[in-house]
Amino acid sequence: MKYCSTRGGVQGWDFRDVLFAGYAPDGGMFMPESIPTLSQATLRCWSRLSYPKLVMEVASIFIPTQLIPRKDLEFLIGSALSGFTVPEVIRTVQLKDGLTILELFHGDTLAFKDLSMKCTVYFLDYFLKKENRRATVLVGTSGDTGGSAIHSAKGMPGLDVVVVYPRGRITQIQEKQMITCLEDNIHVFAADGSSDDIDQPLRRLFADQELVKSYGLMSLNSLNWSRIMIQLTHSIYAYLHLMDLEQLEAGKPMPELEVVVPTGGAGNITAGFIVKQMGLPLKLVAMVNANDVVHKTVTSGDFSMAATVTQTLAPAMDIQDPYNMERMFWLLLGGNCALVKKIMEEFQQSHAHTLLENHHKLLCHNLSTGTVNDDGILETMRRCWEENQYVVCPHTAVAVWHHYNCPHDPAVNRCYIATASPAKFQAAVQRAGLTYDLPEAIRALDKLTSRYQNLERSLNWSKDWEQKLRETIQSVRSARDSGLTYYN
Repeated sequence: MKYCSTRGGVQGWDFRDVLFAGYAPDGGMFMPESIPTLSQATLRCWSRLSYPKLVMEVASIFIPTQLIPRKDLEFLIGSALSGFTVPEVIRTVQLKDGLTILELFHGDTLAFKDLSMKCTVYFLDYFLKKENRRATVLVGTSGDTGGSAIHSAKGMPGLDVVVVYPRGRITQIQEKQMITCLEDNIHVFAADGSSDDIDQPLRRLFADQELVKSYGLMSLNSLNWSRIMIQLTHSIYAYLHLMDLEQLEAGKPMPELEVVVPTGGAGNITAGFIVKQMGLPLKLVAMVNANDVVHKTVTSGDFSMAATVTQTLAPAMDIQDPYNMERMFWLLLGGNCALVKKIMEEFQQSHAHTLLENHHKLLCHNLSTGTVNDDGILETMRRCWEENQYVVCPHTAVAVWHHYNCPHDPAVNRCYIATASPAKFQAAVQRAGLTYDLPEAIRALDKLTSRYQNLERSLNWSKDWEQKLRETIQSVRSARDSGLTYYN
């Protein structure tokens, strides 16, 4: 399996190269050069596998054994997915009137990102130890990615993690999960801006190839292919555990499963899209909050950002640049890198692009969308509790709103992706008039010491943030090369 950039400037990279990359050198995103197909026979064999075993099988398709031998891969994935709060790691919950929820939030930071993040970090650690080298992870977060990266990588000797979060635009629990980690390899910055503002200096840092090569600079956002690769398993697991393939007569077409995904950076929905191309009959629905660029793109062909990011009750989805859409365009357009490059460069320069009519039709044929405001989020949280005594987080509520407001064919099964625990979003839970008992690990955050640096809103803030982050990356490496700790 080899990898290429969505913009055509890079081909023939292997998994290890892509793992340690951020954006491709040409500004694109990495994808497999070809998408493998899963046969019905293979899916039948996988149908009774546990989640970790299924992750192992999916990952082995994309990671050659000469890079990570199978027994090593099995050990890494097993280790990464140990310690979750439910024995099965993820689980499905069947509620009233066919409401089926796939809970992905039973990791350290109570968010779905723990699943792919921990596996990816274990892959990184494997190569760093093997090659006796270091890497620096640079992460911009809209809420959950930063905490997950920190808790997955804390204490790892070959890895420094630099996280930038938007001050005042995430919940207190999300913030505390980041700023209370005092490990010497964790470096946290609070920026006076949105997650899309943070993306500007980060893109420039990743575009500096000398910096990338000298400091092993890489990303753990879902632009990293390894994150998407692990997330493929979510849709496959949901399909195999909700559709009884063992009862399906040989030669009969497989039944369709509708997967409804709360969407911000579009990583999870992109993973579902890849799984669909691998042969699973999925009907994909991307649900967004008031930051509705994905919805506008699908319904009208208007791929454009609003002037500002709207703060909502679902802060991890407060994104106007759903960067994984680039991967979706590449898949839809049959790997036409020149077209993808044109679309994305226009979007990045002017923050707007109008899809050609045939491109728009392709997108509509493969993806449905909806948008939910804060009132809809609260209404959904209340109704789900009243009918099921089950509390959903505001992000999951964006997806579940679809259950209550979009009638569907009862013959088609539906699955709603639950991306985070309601424990992380107490303000939204309380606004809905509900209560949710906090786990002890969350209650303990209030007693912990914090450490972070500010990125203030100056006249030339984007350049200033870039310079401060650059200096931090350089000074951390200098300390490491001297065998010193970075913090006193």
